[in-house]
Amino acid sequence: MTMLSPAPTDDTPTWLRILLGIVLILAGLFVLGNIAVATLAGVWIIGIAAIVGGAFEIIHAFWTKGWGGFIWQILLGILYVIAGIYIVTRPVQGALALTWVIAIVFLALGVVRLIAGFQFWKVGGWLLVLSGIFGIVAGIIILSGWPESSIWVIGLLLGIDFVFAGVGWLMYAAAPRAR
Repeated sequence: MTMLSPAPTDDTPTWLRILLGIVLILAGLFVLGNIAVATLAGVWIIGIAAIVGGAFEIIHAFWTKGWGGFIWQILLGILYVIAGIYIVTRPVQGALALTWVIAIVFLALGVVRLIAGFQFWKVGGWLLVLSGIFGIVAGIIILSGWPESSIWVIGLLLGIDFVFAGVGWLMYAAAPRAR
């Protein structure tokens, strides 16, 4: 009989979790110290990912049943490849477009979280409201500074993500192990 545990079981050594946490925090601090370079590197990686994803989408289309699905997957794959090539060959323009999309996503998610937060106010909805306000404010700040904000937004978000991921790994290393 198997018992479900709320804590994940993991054989990863604690020292490795600590090392990963420290490396991610240091990477985040490095990125935050070089935000413009990190933005361009992040954009380039997104472009490469789009090219690879598009290629796999095209390959997968040949296993799709029916012409309708095949055509749509081929078109989607081609769109991904073209967008990826554009982003890789024009990283500054890619950063402009991606930053604009990020701002719109922040605004949209902010509105959705704000509405959901008020609907679930009695069960901690205030956190969703706070998150929604943050998203709306972040979206407005990014859009009001666009296109100049394109220089720093992606790098800043990448750096913050690395730091928080590192802190998460350190907290995971410090947590009691499930046996």
